[in-house]
Amino acid sequence: MNSATETNPYELAKVAADFVVDKFGSKHDILAVLGSGWAHAASVLEATNEISVTEIPGFTKPSAIGHGGSLKSVSVGKSKVLLLTGRTHLYEGHGVNSVVHAVRTAAFAGCKTLVLTNAAGCLRQDWGVGATALISDHINLTGFSPLTGADAPEPLHGRFVDLTDAYSARLRKIAHQVDSTLPEGVYMGFHGPHFETPAEIRAARVWGADLVGMSTVMETIAARHIGMEVLALSLATNLAAGISGEKLSGEEVLAIGKASATRVGGLLANILKQIDIESQKS
Repeated sequence: MNSATETNPYELAKVAADFVVDKFGSKHDILAVLGSGWAHAASVLEATNEISVTEIPGFTKPSAIGHGGSLKSVSVGKSKVLLLTGRTHLYEGHGVNSVVHAVRTAAFAGCKTLVLTNAAGCLRQDWGVGATALISDHINLTGFSPLTGADAPEPLHGRFVDLTDAYSARLRKIAHQVDSTLPEGVYMGFHGPHFETPAEIRAARVWGADLVGMSTVMETIAARHIGMEVLALSLATNLAAGISGEKLSGEEVLAIGKASATRVGGLLANILKQIDIESQKS
């Protein structure tokens, strides 16, 4: 790998995509990313092949608790799904391009659809802890963008990407075919790794947020920039700071995720199957 490839995130993603296609033997249609609290959902989806992300050029093994370090190939109907068992976060300190490297790699490996999952603090007491919600929009308070820097090479879009439809209405409609009771909400992305203060949560409520977390927004922006359609689901693993009066912890997030594993794993699997069914119709 030459120095130009190492410094150009798009060229590095192309190299990584070629590696993945060579290892798995074919291109894929969907990338699904398992966030905090979703790791146990992987057992519901049977992989046909698996590699460690440390083998793939440009990938860094996640250091966040509850995140796996493998990329799996899963067949869902006629679709081929790349299943990433953990993500890199901004707060891990590897830079924005590292956070979105999997998204760009998947796009160059043929994926047109991105399904993101995460654990989130919930501002909606009527939803309750353990609820799963679709993200309909986001507010980016990380202070970062994956589009900072030089323009991407042609034929990719320029820097100024329209995020009006960041989270696909079509894919949310498909998810509602699987579970019509899924609520929709606005996700506010923070840098982390510390949890938010009660004052920040009060501000988030005023701004219109329903969920808060430390991921997803960078990946969504990068995906829309590269032409992928995005669906995102949040598992509400706790009420946000100051709402319940209880102290927050990463262990609580993992405990709720483990308790919800069968349910959210089944939901994710069924949504992927429905996306496949709808794609075969078009």
